[in-house]
This record gives sequence, structure tokens and C-alpha cells, in this order.
Amino acid sequence: MQSTTEMVINTDSLKHHSKQCSPTVNRWRVEEIVALYELPFNDLMHQAQTVHRENFDPNGVQVSTLLSIKTGGCSEDCGYCPQAARYHTDVENEPMMAIDEVLAAAKEAKDNGASRFCMGAAWRSPKQRDLEPVLKMIAEVKAMGLETCATLGMLKDGQAAQLKEAGLDYYNHNLDTAPEFYGDVITTRTYQDRLDTLDSVREADINVCCGGIIGMGESRNQRAGLLAQLANMERPPESVPINLLTQVEGTPLHGTEELDPFEFVRTIAIARISMPKSFVRLSAGRQSMHEGIQALCFLAGANSIFYGEKL
Repeated sequence: MQSTTEMVINTDSLKHHSKQCSPTVNRWRVEEIVALYELPFNDLMHQAQTVHRENFDPNGVQVSTLLSIKTGGCSEDCGYCPQAARYHTDVENEPMMAIDEVLAAAKEAKDNGASRFCMGAAWRSPKQRDLEPVLKMIAEVKAMGLETCATLGMLKDGQAAQLKEAGLDYYNHNLDTAPEFYGDVITTRTYQDRLDTLDSVREADINVCCGGIIGMGESRNQRAGLLAQLANMERPPESVPINLLTQVEGTPLHGTEELDPFEFVRTIAIARISMPKSFVRLSAGRQSMHEGIQALCFLAGANSIFYGEKL
């Protein structure tokens, strides 16, 4: 299901557009991103690889390991998520992991070559009593020589500062999709809620990890809208995870028409072009992709992956 917009636009003017503009200037119109989607595949890949080589080691890949420290029982209604308590899936509501278990997993991740360890919890927003042990986990993982990342839901006043003080390097909070499609996927949290949390993370001087999910039934214009939202932030995210919907029986999005894998590759390429200095992470859905598609994603500018656990 692709939606296109009739327009006359000189795609030659988009060449190296990302290099000519400051990374802090809001510069991308949705129509410009749609025009990139409509380029011949080889031309798009060449442009993305050129931008990638101008900003990164073309053969370097940053490896993160993700651990779910609190699984299941979430009160939200995200239509893609098996951890939502309201959906009947195989995911059980589990208590938070003990600190020793988390540290053992972090050590294993480091031994296996990960440079960053991300701790995720299925919460709408962390209560202070739940945040306290997470702060200890962050400090201990940081002391092991790993970069630290957390995804804990919406943050209340002062919580981002606490995470920063504990040693948190990155906070993940995705926009998920374009504003105009968002209400079709989630109703228990607004788009502005997500932006407010990202603002508090920035104010605490924590690096932002923010991306979205592709293949939820959105149109091409809406995929372009997500990328425009990300690229036009005052400071684009340092890390941009691009997830492919993993369909789970029991969730509302189970049975959604599968996305053409080349459309996913195009999305990776345009993320690279529109956010030239951000790490673009090949995230959820990677392990179900054909190796050839994964290789094309790296050629398109993906330079970060999750390895190990799933969330």
C-alpha cells in the first residue's frame, strides 16, 4: 500500500543536500523525502553510500546488546507490542530482574563484542521506587566499561537528570511513526508525550536514541513523515533505530500486509541521507530478514545493530 504525491521536483538538487545543510537546521519537507523514495533504486543507494562514506567508516558497525529487565504487564495499547497487558500473547508479566542477573548479562555482552548495553522495561513511565534499582544497574554497567542505554517509557520531572547522574549515555524513546498515522497504532500516549520526554532527555544532556517502526500499514508518505520528524529535530538523534514490524499473534497489527523488503532498504537509505551524522541502527526484524536484504541495508548506510536479546 503505497501512497504517492504528484509533484514536480528537481531530484538533482537533492544530491548531497545533507552535506550542504547544518545538522541543526530544520530542512526536510515531506515532499523532498518522498522524492528520494521515488529515485531509481541504484541512484538512491549510491547517494546514501556517498553520504555514509563522508561521515563514517564505511566498514564499521556499532554493536549494542539489549536486555529486557522488566518484561510484560504494560498498561499501554501500542498495537504492535506483545508486552501490553490487554493483549493475549505468549508474553508473561515478569518481575524486574535482579541487579546481579543484569550485570552478568552485561559482562557476557561485553565479552561477545558489544560496546553498548541497553536496558529496557515495559513501563508506561517508571515509578521512583522502580527507578532506584535501574540507577544502580546503570552505574554498575558503566563501571564495566560499556556505554549505557535505557528505554523505560515516559520520564517525569527530574528523572532524566537522575539517569544522567547515574551515568546513562543514551535514552531510547521512539516516535514510532508519523503524527498523522500515530493514532491508528497507539491511543494511550500522545505524540506530544513522546516529544516531551525527548526534550527532557536533551535537557539532561543525554544522547537521544529515537526512530520508528516500518511496516505497520502506513503509507509511503507517512514513512516520509516519520523521517522528516526525526531529521528536523533541533538536534537529530545521535542514534536512529529503524525497526521492521515483527508481527505477534494476539496483537492488533498481527496480519498486517508485509512490507516490500526493498521499501525497507529505501527507508534505511533515506534515514542515512537525511541524518548524515546519526548512527542508523538496523533493529527489530533484522534476524528475520534475508541476509541479502541485511547486506543492502548496510550498503544503504546502516551502521549499528542490536545483537542478542529481543524486546
